[in-house]
Amino acid sequence: MRMDRAEKTDGPIIAAVGPNGFRIDDGYYPALLISPVRADAWAPPPIAALTAEDIAPLFALDPAPEFLLIGTGASLVRPPPAFVRAVEARGFGIEAMDSRAAARAWAVLRGEGRWIAAALYPLG
Repeated sequence: MRMDRAEKTDGPIIAAVGPNGFRIDDGYYPALLISPVRADAWAPPPIAALTAEDIAPLFALDPAPEFLLIGTGASLVRPPPAFVRAVEARGFGIEAMDSRAAARAWAVLRGEGRWIAAALYPLG
């Protein structure tokens, strides 16, 4: 799935999502932590074992993001309640969706200039 770059967006943009992962610039990331200032490869645990420590770099952003998108892979899987509570306790809102939808939401929200973060699981 090809995605078009929003005109007024700075920072990393997910240009495509496919079997190799998420394309940003000339690189592909099977799994990804992304913020308005950087994109990093991510080696996430199984979703059932996800903890706030697994996304710790996103908590260090200043200012803090409005909320966190969690892309849970090829289909929506609810993150563990303890993870959701830990993220919310740090003042982040959280929205879970499949990773393709999360990549699209990232593009739209960043195109609007929103200050968000995302943790995207691989599609396969």
